[in-house]
Amino acid sequence: MATARRRGNRGLWPVLIGVGVVLALVGYLAVRFVHSAVSDVCTARGADGTTVTLDPDQASDAATIAAVAHARGLPEQAVIIALATAIQESKLRNLAHGDRDSLGLFQQRPSQGWGSAAQIRDPVYAAGRFFDALVKVPDYTGLPVTVAAQNVQHSGYPTAYARHEVMAATLANVLTGQDGPALSCTLRAAGEGGTNAVPADGGSGTGGVEADRGRGAAGVVHEGGHDAGGVAAEVRREFGAVPAAVATAGDSVTYPVTETATGWSLALWLVCHAGTLHSASVTSVTFDHRGWSSAASGRGWTHIQPASAESPAAAVGVG
Repeated sequence: MATARRRGNRGLWPVLIGVGVVLALVGYLAVRFVHSAVSDVCTARGADGTTVTLDPDQASDAATIAAVAHARGLPEQAVIIALATAIQESKLRNLAHGDRDSLGLFQQRPSQGWGSAAQIRDPVYAAGRFFDALVKVPDYTGLPVTVAAQNVQHSGYPTAYARHEVMAATLANVLTGQDGPALSCTLRAAGEGGTNAVPADGGSGTGGVEADRGRGAAGVVHEGGHDAGGVAAEVRREFGAVPAAVATAGDSVTYPVTETATGWSLALWLVCHAGTLHSASVTSVTFDHRGWSSAASGRGWTHIQPASAESPAAAVGVG
């Protein structure tokens, strides 16, 4: 009888070991899931209810594409085509590899005359070269997105770009400033406490964020931060036509703007790049009575009370 019990116990060991392995695996997956749940994330919400979720690297590359188009005076349709192409080719990631010698956001090839490897890995350069080719396509704004993209890319999968059109259109509309504060990034690395989610309306909370920085004349883009000059240099490089900074106070820079969509486009660019700029950091952005702060980024865009009826909060502040 004792022998039988010992044999029975031995028979249980493989089962127990198996259960232990399964539990360990479940535990590992749970940690990975929780880690993913609190990672930095940027969310864009279109007017039609479409939601696009990106990580900060993807969001910054998408915002760069829109900024380069703005600098060139290109229509929103050009941004849609470029974004659909980059989503298909690289998932909006600045890849260091690809098919044969393909590189970067658009998987452009040095051997095909797109530029050097270093140039193609520069998202500003890569977007510019894409637009150089796109504007040469006759009536590109009137073509289906996938047809216009294929005329530039000459891909082996000519219809693949169509599947990303809805996502690209949502991002383009948001990043060109048409929907106001419709994008926000939650940056846990900035030291924010809590687990607040981005408000479902795109960030229209009621708390004040950097309220003193939001007091300025209507049509002013204001930025400040650690090495604000570095941020300003990046703004000039990507946006081009955005008015030059007219005032600097400490770690802040102010830009005058004359058009609301341009102001929001710049404000959202700053938020998208808050966690990705290497030479500078963005800690707060304010524009049009709204404020975003990296230290409380989970709150999204919050309302800022103007100093007075005659002094509306319409500044983009970067801190």
